[in-house]
Amino acid sequence: MPAKSEKQRRLMGAALAYKRGENKHPSSEIKHVAESMSERELAELAKKPRSEKKTK
Repeated sequence: MPAKSEKQRRLMGAALAYKRGENKHPSSEIKHVAESMSERELAELAKKPRSEKKTK
């Protein structure tokens, strides 16, 4: 289930980076999200949805 908006996707990506140790100075919101979700859940929400358009 990808995120519903670009802003939400960025938040999940930042929380995922913090959880992996790549972000050393996160905001309190990022810390809260990272601590409340698993790494797998964050990765699923942070990924970009596939386009539904078909190419010729």
